[in-house]
Amino acid sequence: MSWLDIGAIDDIPLRGARVVKTALGCVAVFRTDDNEVFATSDRCPHKGGPLSEGIVHGRKVTCPLHNWVFSLESGEAQGADEGQIATFAAKVEQGRILLDGAALQARTAA
Repeated sequence: MSWLDIGAIDDIPLRGARVVKTALGCVAVFRTDDNEVFATSDRCPHKGGPLSEGIVHGRKVTCPLHNWVFSLESGEAQGADEGQIATFAAKVEQGRILLDGAALQARTAA
């Protein structure tokens, strides 16, 4: 993998998110209560809601538009909702958030 440094973990509040703009679309980077980071597409498949503005709870995010819930680990919709969001490899090293740059370049345009 080719890792891209996108900033310090402290730049994202607990249970918050930031958006990374790529040539192929926006990626939401989430920070959980346990200082884990997850990266997903920023668009809800239901109505295109900005997931980066959603509520982070545990390892899930709730879309701010219609309350659809997605696993940050797998991207799968939870409960009765159907759908999936793209996920990308992310990790923290020495307080810095790293994303898999190769996966972001391979992503198809939304």
